[in-house]
Amino acid sequence: MTTKTIASSGTLSEIATIAFAAVFGLGLIFAAGFSHAGGMHDVAHDSRHATGFPCH
Repeated sequence: MTTKTIASSGTLSEIATIAFAAVFGLGLIFAAGFSHAGGMHDVAHDSRHATGFPCH
């Protein structure tokens, strides 16, 4: 029996997927964190306090 070991580095699509997820996630956090709209503030209020993000 012969086994092959193939070293694989991240492909461009994997890197792009990770970068997109990171930017999208951070965008959601900051949109909720810095929003001054009443509705968005009320929806995100408890989660912001739970994560220690200042909102007042």
